[in-house]
Amino acid sequence: MQRLEVVNASWSAPDSVRALTTTRLGGASAGPFQGLNLGDHVGDDSAAVAANRALMARSLRLPAEPLWLAQVHGSTVVDAGVAGQGVQADAAWTDRAGVVCAVLTADCIPLALATRCGTRVAAVHVGWRGLVAGVVENTLAALGSGRELVAWMGPAISRRGFEVGPEVVEVLAGDDEEARSCFRPGAGDRSMADLFGLLRLRLDRAGVVDVAGGEYCTFSDPERFYSHRRDGLSGRMATLVWRAAEKD
Repeated sequence: MQRLEVVNASWSAPDSVRALTTTRLGGASAGPFQGLNLGDHVGDDSAAVAANRALMARSLRLPAEPLWLAQVHGSTVVDAGVAGQGVQADAAWTDRAGVVCAVLTADCIPLALATRCGTRVAAVHVGWRGLVAGVVENTLAALGSGRELVAWMGPAISRRGFEVGPEVVEVLAGDDEEARSCFRPGAGDRSMADLFGLLRLRLDRAGVVDVAGGEYCTFSDPERFYSHRRDGLSGRMATLVWRAAEKD
């Protein structure tokens, strides 16, 4: 069987919780999607995407097919145990063992969340629009008290590659000095945004202080990661979070 490379979450969740992000290594996609593209909405050959998803499921021995969301940079959160495939949402949570939450990314932050006791987990697609819309807060509300949660930020674009205009700075930070500290001057009136820092700030203010990850930059590592900002036309990685069944 072809072996895939993944980035496993290194965080404080119990062993019964599994969380990881795939890389682009392996897979059947070609051209700009070369590798393990798992996004079926980016223009890649549908047969290649289906083969990649099947390969991923076999290689990772997933307990079930992931719930694939139709992500729209919004704030909707769904229960992965009852939602149907392709539901329009940007986060999914579950309290059921064997249900796999999933988000697709190629620069946005894939955020994994779990209760300290491992009874509830979630996967969240966090771009700057979703951050503004409140997808993080909505997901936290579905899981419980922030102090009882642990978080992991998977591979995403770092400040070195994330240039934004003044209008984005304004909507993300406004008069918030802590949020404004997550930006550095870029070319002209542009700024370089620290999306990881902005997410950490949101989590901290919600009481989630046990936050890991944020060290992998998609923009800077074309061998392992897709990056929409870097390449324009690109594939997508998947971040999966689930509770393992007792027999696992």
